[in-house]
Amino acid sequence: MPSSFISSSPLSLFVSQSPLQSSLLQYPFFINNNSSKIQQGKLILLDRNFAKDISSYHIGLAKKNVRLPRKEVFDFIKENGMLPTKDREEKNQDLVEEIVCFPTKLDGRVPTKNVGLGFIDSVDRNDESLIKEEVEILNFIKRNGRLQVLDFVQRIRTLPIGERIKILNVFEEYDGLPTLHDLNNLLMALVKTDETELALKLFCELPAYGLVADSRTFSIMIRCYCKNNDPNEAKKVLDHMVENGLHLSVVTFTILINSFCRRGRPQKAYEVFEIMDQIGCEPTIHTYNCYIKGLCYVGKVEEAFELLMKIKRSSKRPDIYTYTAVMDGFCKVGRSNEGMELLEQALETGLDPNVVTFNTLFNGYCREGRPLDGISLLKQMKKRDCWPDYISYSTLLHGLLKWSEIPEALQIYKEMLGIGFEVDEKLVNTLLRGMCRRSWTNEIMLKDAEEVFERIKNLGSGPYPSTYCLMIQALSIGRETDKAILNLHAMVRIGYPPGMITFNSVIRALCCEGRVEKALLVLVLVFEVSTNPSRVAYNILINEFNRQGKLLGAGNVYGAALKRGVIPYRKPRACLMDKKVLLGHS
Repeated sequence: MPSSFISSSPLSLFVSQSPLQSSLLQYPFFINNNSSKIQQGKLILLDRNFAKDISSYHIGLAKKNVRLPRKEVFDFIKENGMLPTKDREEKNQDLVEEIVCFPTKLDGRVPTKNVGLGFIDSVDRNDESLIKEEVEILNFIKRNGRLQVLDFVQRIRTLPIGERIKILNVFEEYDGLPTLHDLNNLLMALVKTDETELALKLFCELPAYGLVADSRTFSIMIRCYCKNNDPNEAKKVLDHMVENGLHLSVVTFTILINSFCRRGRPQKAYEVFEIMDQIGCEPTIHTYNCYIKGLCYVGKVEEAFELLMKIKRSSKRPDIYTYTAVMDGFCKVGRSNEGMELLEQALETGLDPNVVTFNTLFNGYCREGRPLDGISLLKQMKKRDCWPDYISYSTLLHGLLKWSEIPEALQIYKEMLGIGFEVDEKLVNTLLRGMCRRSWTNEIMLKDAEEVFERIKNLGSGPYPSTYCLMIQALSIGRETDKAILNLHAMVRIGYPPGMITFNSVIRALCCEGRVEKALLVLVLVFEVSTNPSRVAYNILINEFNRQGKLLGAGNVYGAALKRGVIPYRKPRACLMDKKVLLGHS
């Protein structure tokens, strides 16, 4: 931060130290005077006399920061010695939000969302209609006496994206300018509704309204930059606040630390901790939780564990989120047993684990190929009156299927349906395919597979083609040939052409039952779906015709094969074939 200032006024204007053509501007604002000359230099402050005459200046947005991806990757590698992962897991991030309470009544009026202005049609909007809209909003503000923050933001969001910034010009025509408190509330509302560009624009225009930014204004802008995934700019605002003695809450520090950690920059987050120590701001356990998650995110699990131990020895008391963060770090590096030990320590201190804590262990067990340990954990979870959510069951079901624990997966599937959870169609199809394969040696599993199959058919998307084929094969092997034929025809009707393995399984099953004429009709169906029958199908039919002494039928099948360029191994002959030959693949 520069050391030369005009005064110690809290109003600051960030001016770029880099040329405008640079791909990375250090500060987001520029200053234009009446001569439209762009002034570049260091961070400056305006004294109050100069601030009174600020109307001769125009403060606007400079070229938007453009951060090259390689610069971002370089920063990550420089701090962590590794490449950032593409699969960023941001779930369960515990970010402390600063609560802003908006008044429910102003001047005896109850703010509504539809007073004096309807929804805006964003199609074919021109400048004239926009001016009319500005007038309507202006009248709305005048009628209510003070700025109705929530309603005003809602109305701005109805405008086309390209015209949202223009609507802020309504303040210039408003005689009774809003107070700083009102604009701070508006800034916070814009940031919370992801209108960060508008928030930046409004922040630039504060001097035009004769207002000087206070500590809350700058704190909101730190939040704004963090929400824009630009913690570096947020850090510059924080440094400015520290140098000028502005108040900083622990919530603001926590938001910035969390932003750095979520981007894999724990070293930068540690620098924020050092600033907190310099100004005597005591971190809360939530601040430590964000930092611990950041350490685990980049694989520094041992450092996270050591920090947890230091916190335990201090006057602070780790909460369940602290333990969960370190447990998650252990589970992601294949150390679920150590994660379980931490859970036991948390229980000894009287903490109650939540569903996120157990989900972390479910994920760890399934990654390590130990989904059956997850079943035991599920029972323990229920005993503690901590009821599993959809993520708990889905994680466990996915792990059981991945490691081919089909009976247990079926149990979890039934439990999910009993609770009322709708199972993901991909998981259901995977489960059914596994059940079909198991049914080849387990007849009881076939009944369960049929129930699951019928339920999938009643859903909107229906079974996948591969699932359909395996179900037909399972029915054929399980001597449910009539059901197999029905599903084979149903599959063709909906546009899923079965593979020859599926056709062959039905033909073989029918021939085993001596229903060679039905099997021949299946061969005709093969011709209808424009699939060239394999040599196996011809061999099975010729063998069965020979076994039954039907030489004419065998000859017809043999001739049909020759016409299509297929030479069967079997030929029509007047001898009965042993049924064992029929069951083979030749």
